[in-house]
Amino acid sequence: MALPNHGANAHHVYEQLGMSIPETVFDYSENVNPLGPPTFVHEKWSTYAKLITKYPDPLGEPFLSAAAKFHGVPVENVIVGNGAAEIFASLAKRYENKRVVLVHPTFSEYEATLTPYNVYIKEVIATGKLPLDEVLDEVEFAEAIYICRPNNPTGYLIPLEEIIQIANYAKTYKCEVILDEAFLDFIDEKESFIPYLKDFPNVIVVRSMTKMYAIPGIRLGYALASKTIVSDIRSRISHWNSNAIATTVGADCLLEEDYRITAIAFAKEMREQMTAFLERWNCIVLPSQTNFICFQLPDPALSKEFFESLLHKGCVLRHTENFKGLNGKWFRVGMKEEPQMKYLQKEMSAWFEENLSS
Repeated sequence: MALPNHGANAHHVYEQLGMSIPETVFDYSENVNPLGPPTFVHEKWSTYAKLITKYPDPLGEPFLSAAAKFHGVPVENVIVGNGAAEIFASLAKRYENKRVVLVHPTFSEYEATLTPYNVYIKEVIATGKLPLDEVLDEVEFAEAIYICRPNNPTGYLIPLEEIIQIANYAKTYKCEVILDEAFLDFIDEKESFIPYLKDFPNVIVVRSMTKMYAIPGIRLGYALASKTIVSDIRSRISHWNSNAIATTVGADCLLEEDYRITAIAFAKEMREQMTAFLERWNCIVLPSQTNFICFQLPDPALSKEFFESLLHKGCVLRHTENFKGLNGKWFRVGMKEEPQMKYLQKEMSAWFEENLSS
């Protein structure tokens, strides 16, 4: 039976498997900052009520200008979306009946949005280091290439030098590069490609406010690209696509430097602790630099049994059945607060002792 293609909404996993939902469930399948939104969101929430009765700005202000200022680019080079997913949905039409390269394993939304437009998809598999020569070979014959950096679900960060090399090569062959930086906030803005955009009119950087700022419920994402590409994306997005609460909250989130520093340090600490725990049980853990890790059991044949056993204990991992190159034999774990991480380790240890000990 096919499992849901996204993390979060854990009840769908239980429904698909016909399992009863435990009284307490911890959803490690989603990757939102476990520390929650910045404090001001709760403190000022009642003040946002007045925005409900007003039409939002059609271009996404005040967030549009805030994002442009944050990244040091003109507002004409930024477009606001109802989550990054809307940006990807609009981009897909751009490549109708064309050839696109996807580097797998990767975010399922790329293929889901491209498929309805009869896009020919060429797949490159890279569970770790990028096969750069293979990627460059495919770029020669493609209209676009999608790259997730850092990668979802593996957490691998392709070196910026390699991205610049790909962008240069793609520009020669009039190939566009869609660079998904949804999780880059958890690393360092110095790793972003955005400062190089002025030299690469063929690159589109997509960002999300959901992950770092823990506001998935109000949907806010954006993209940075040339004025021409931004105009093209906007032509396919509905009027008033972003709501006033999201754009107001999002604009203030970008001012929260101390919050970001704390979140990055916390994610790193939890990630390192969880990695050390899994490696003690001889699991294979892929190197990650963001707020989740991807791991495989010592015996991948036990993956299904392991996954369902944890579900019974209220621990929902992200399965990888729909990630090409991982094929259900790996799991992704989003970092949570320390008590939740300790609970997961306790339940994993019990299963490991029963099923992995010789």
